[in-house]
Amino acid sequence: MTTWPDPERRLIARYLAGLGLRRASCAYYKQVLNSFQDAAECHAELGKDVLIAWLQALSDHWMATTLLNRTRIIDRFLDHLVKTGAIERNPVVALCEACNIKRCRPVWRALASHDPEQALVDLHQPKPFGSTLGAIMAEHVALMRNRGYKYTSQPVWFLRFDRFLQLNPALQDESIEVMLEHWRKAKPTLNHAAECE
Repeated sequence: MTTWPDPERRLIARYLAGLGLRRASCAYYKQVLNSFQDAAECHAELGKDVLIAWLQALSDHWMATTLLNRTRIIDRFLDHLVKTGAIERNPVVALCEACNIKRCRPVWRALASHDPEQALVDLHQPKPFGSTLGAIMAEHVALMRNRGYKYTSQPVWFLRFDRFLQLNPALQDESIEVMLEHWRKAKPTLNHAAECE
Protein backbone atom coordinates (compact mmCIF):
# COMPACT_ATOMS: atom_id res chain seq x y z
CA MET A 1 0.00 0.00 0.00
CA THR A 2 1.36 3.43 -0.95
CA THR A 3 1.72 5.80 2.02
CA TRP A 4 4.07 8.37 0.51
CA PRO A 5 3.93 11.31 0.05
CA ASP A 6 2.67 11.86 3.58
CA PRO A 7 1.40 15.40 4.30
CA GLU A 8 3.16 15.64 7.70
CA ARG A 9 6.46 14.49 6.16
CA ARG A 10 7.06 12.05 8.97
CA LEU A 11 8.68 9.53 6.62
CA ILE A 12 11.33 12.07 5.65
CA ALA A 13 11.95 12.95 9.32
CA ARG A 14 12.23 9.27 10.28
CA TYR A 15 14.54 8.56 7.36
CA LEU A 16 16.83 11.47 8.24
CA ALA A 17 16.90 10.48 11.91
CA GLY A 18 17.97 6.97 10.91
CA LEU A 19 20.89 8.26 8.85
CA GLY A 20 22.68 9.81 11.83
CA LEU A 21 23.86 12.85 9.88
CA ARG A 22 25.49 15.96 11.29
CA ARG A 23 23.21 18.98 11.63
CA ALA A 24 24.45 20.73 8.47
CA SER A 25 24.19 17.56 6.38
CA CYS A 26 20.74 16.82 7.80
CA ALA A 27 19.50 20.28 6.75
CA TYR A 28 20.97 19.75 3.29
CA TYR A 29 19.29 16.35 2.88
CA LYS A 30 16.01 17.70 4.26
CA GLN A 31 15.97 20.50 1.69
CA VAL A 32 16.50 18.03 -1.18
CA LEU A 33 13.90 15.54 0.08
CA ASN A 34 11.29 18.23 0.81
CA SER A 35 11.72 19.67 -2.68
CA PHE A 36 11.23 16.18 -4.11
CA GLN A 37 8.09 15.64 -2.06
CA ASP A 38 6.78 19.03 -3.25
CA ALA A 39 7.10 17.76 -6.82
CA ALA A 40 5.52 14.40 -5.93
CA GLU A 41 2.50 16.04 -4.30
CA CYS A 42 1.65 17.79 -7.57
CA HIS A 43 1.22 14.47 -9.42
CA ALA A 44 -1.27 11.63 -9.13
CA GLU A 45 1.37 8.90 -9.13
CA LEU A 46 5.07 8.55 -8.46
CA GLY A 47 6.63 8.07 -11.88
CA LYS A 48 8.74 9.59 -14.61
CA ASP A 49 6.69 12.83 -14.60
CA VAL A 50 7.56 13.49 -10.94
CA LEU A 51 11.26 12.94 -11.59
CA ILE A 52 11.24 15.30 -14.58
CA ALA A 53 9.21 17.94 -12.70
CA TRP A 54 11.63 17.85 -9.75
CA LEU A 55 14.67 18.15 -12.02
CA GLN A 56 13.14 21.02 -13.99
CA ALA A 57 12.07 22.89 -10.85
CA LEU A 58 15.57 22.80 -9.43
CA SER A 59 17.53 23.29 -12.65
CA ASP A 60 17.15 27.07 -12.22
CA HIS A 61 18.74 26.97 -8.75
CA TRP A 62 21.50 24.37 -9.17
CA MET A 63 24.10 23.64 -11.80
CA ALA A 64 23.59 20.39 -13.74
CA THR A 65 26.46 18.61 -11.97
CA THR A 66 25.16 19.63 -8.54
CA LEU A 67 21.66 18.54 -9.46
CA LEU A 68 22.90 15.13 -10.61
CA ASN A 69 24.75 14.74 -7.30
CA ARG A 70 21.50 15.48 -5.46
CA THR A 71 19.84 12.60 -7.30
CA ARG A 72 21.85 10.14 -5.19
CA ILE A 73 19.97 11.39 -2.13
CA ILE A 74 16.68 10.77 -3.92
CA ASP A 75 17.81 7.31 -5.10
CA ARG A 76 18.61 6.21 -1.55
CA PHE A 77 15.37 7.69 -0.20
CA LEU A 78 13.28 5.93 -2.86
CA ASP A 79 15.05 2.63 -2.09
CA HIS A 80 14.24 3.20 1.60
CA LEU A 81 10.57 3.87 0.77
CA VAL A 82 10.39 0.61 -1.21
CA LYS A 83 12.10 -1.30 1.61
CA THR A 84 9.66 0.04 4.21
CA GLY A 85 6.64 -0.52 1.96
CA ALA A 86 5.75 3.18 1.65
CA ILE A 87 5.84 2.91 -2.16
CA GLU A 88 5.46 -0.14 -4.35
CA ARG A 89 8.25 0.55 -6.82
CA ASN A 90 11.19 2.88 -7.27
CA PRO A 91 10.47 4.77 -10.53
CA VAL A 92 14.17 5.23 -11.28
CA VAL A 93 14.83 1.50 -10.98
CA ALA A 94 11.79 0.87 -13.20
CA LEU A 95 13.27 3.15 -15.87
CA CYS A 96 16.65 1.40 -15.57
CA GLU A 97 14.96 -1.95 -16.13
CA ALA A 98 12.98 -0.59 -19.08
CA CYS A 99 16.23 0.67 -20.66
CA ASN A 100 18.16 -2.53 -19.81
CA ILE A 101 20.86 -0.67 -17.88
CA LYS A 102 22.18 -1.28 -14.38
CA ARG A 103 23.07 2.19 -13.11
CA CYS A 104 20.66 5.01 -12.24
CA ARG A 105 22.93 7.93 -13.13
CA PRO A 106 22.41 7.70 -16.94
CA VAL A 107 18.63 7.65 -16.40
CA TRP A 108 18.81 10.80 -14.27
CA ARG A 109 21.02 12.44 -16.92
CA ALA A 110 18.47 11.55 -19.61
CA LEU A 111 15.59 12.90 -17.50
CA ALA A 112 17.48 16.17 -16.92
CA SER A 113 18.04 16.72 -20.66
CA HIS A 114 16.00 19.08 -22.85
CA ASP A 115 14.11 16.16 -24.42
CA PRO A 116 13.77 13.44 -21.74
CA GLU A 117 11.63 11.13 -23.89
CA GLN A 118 14.17 11.03 -26.72
CA ALA A 119 17.07 10.77 -24.28
CA LEU A 120 15.46 7.69 -22.71
CA VAL A 121 14.93 6.16 -26.15
CA ASP A 122 18.61 6.81 -26.97
CA LEU A 123 19.61 5.29 -23.62
CA HIS A 124 17.78 2.03 -24.26
CA GLN A 125 20.08 -0.98 -24.60
CA PRO A 126 19.11 -4.26 -26.25
CA LYS A 127 18.17 -7.03 -23.84
CA PRO A 128 21.14 -9.34 -23.16
CA PHE A 129 20.88 -12.48 -25.28
CA GLY A 130 17.65 -11.25 -26.84
CA SER A 131 18.47 -12.06 -30.48
CA THR A 132 17.45 -15.16 -32.39
CA LEU A 133 20.71 -16.86 -31.34
CA GLY A 134 20.62 -15.38 -27.82
CA ALA A 135 19.16 -18.41 -26.08
CA ILE A 136 21.77 -20.71 -27.65
CA MET A 137 24.62 -18.40 -26.63
CA ALA A 138 23.28 -18.01 -23.07
CA GLU A 139 22.94 -21.80 -22.73
CA HIS A 140 26.50 -22.27 -23.99
CA VAL A 141 27.86 -19.77 -21.45
CA ALA A 142 25.93 -21.47 -18.63
CA LEU A 143 27.15 -24.92 -19.77
CA MET A 144 30.81 -23.84 -19.84
CA ARG A 145 30.57 -22.23 -16.41
CA ASN A 146 28.83 -25.29 -14.99
CA ARG A 147 31.72 -27.38 -16.27
CA GLY A 148 34.06 -25.29 -14.14
CA TYR A 149 35.51 -22.88 -16.68
CA LYS A 150 35.87 -19.25 -15.66
CA TYR A 151 34.54 -18.19 -19.06
CA THR A 152 34.63 -14.40 -18.69
CA SER A 153 35.89 -13.07 -22.05
CA GLN A 154 33.74 -15.19 -24.33
CA PRO A 155 30.37 -14.03 -22.91
CA VAL A 156 31.40 -10.44 -23.63
CA TRP A 157 32.05 -11.38 -27.26
CA PHE A 158 28.73 -13.21 -27.44
CA LEU A 159 26.92 -10.19 -26.01
CA ARG A 160 28.51 -7.92 -28.62
CA PHE A 161 27.43 -10.29 -31.40
CA ASP A 162 23.97 -10.58 -29.84
CA ARG A 163 23.64 -6.78 -29.70
CA PHE A 164 24.70 -6.55 -33.35
CA LEU A 165 22.04 -9.10 -34.33
CA GLN A 166 19.35 -7.22 -32.40
CA LEU A 167 20.28 -3.97 -34.13
CA ASN A 168 20.17 -5.72 -37.54
CA PRO A 169 16.90 -7.69 -37.53
CA ALA A 170 17.14 -8.35 -41.30
CA LEU A 171 19.85 -10.93 -40.53
CA GLN A 172 17.71 -13.09 -38.24
CA ASP A 173 16.69 -15.53 -40.99
CA GLU A 174 20.21 -15.79 -42.46
CA SER A 175 22.75 -18.54 -41.77
CA ILE A 176 25.34 -18.07 -39.02
CA GLU A 177 28.06 -17.67 -41.64
CA VAL A 178 26.20 -14.73 -43.23
CA MET A 179 25.58 -13.18 -39.81
CA LEU A 180 29.26 -13.43 -38.92
CA GLU A 181 30.31 -12.02 -42.29
CA HIS A 182 28.11 -8.95 -41.76
CA TRP A 183 29.44 -8.58 -38.21
CA ARG A 184 33.03 -8.83 -39.47
CA LYS A 185 32.38 -6.03 -42.00
CA ALA A 186 30.80 -3.80 -39.35
CA LYS A 187 34.19 -2.98 -37.82
CA PRO A 188 37.45 -3.14 -39.80
CA THR A 189 39.83 -3.54 -36.82
CA LEU A 190 42.09 -6.57 -36.34
CA ASN A 191 40.79 -7.13 -32.82
CA HIS A 192 37.22 -7.30 -34.13
CA ALA A 193 38.26 -9.77 -36.81
CA ALA A 194 39.79 -11.96 -34.10
CA GLU A 195 36.54 -11.79 -32.09
CA CYS A 196 34.56 -12.84 -35.17
CA GLU A 197 36.92 -15.76 -35.72
